[in-house]
Amino acid sequence: MPLLAMADTTMNTAIPAFILITALLVGLAVVVFIIAAVFSILGSRVDGAMKIVWLIFVVIAPLIGALLWFLVGRNQGHRYR
Repeated sequence: MPLLAMADTTMNTAIPAFILITALLVGLAVVVFIIAAVFSILGSRVDGAMKIVWLIFVVIAPLIGALLWFLVGRNQGHRYR
């Protein structure tokens, strides 16, 4: 097999492998982010009914719910100190 053909085959498999690894790492980061939001909700000072509402929101729309919890919801719990 010529050297040029072998290099071409290696490049053809390296790019999809990089995309796959990147997608797996991003997916893992999203899952960790959602789990962190759930634990943050459970440990927050927000009253029980609002905790349930936030948890349902995170279950129905995981990424958006977790993001909104960290941007909006957590601040509501700190107001009541």
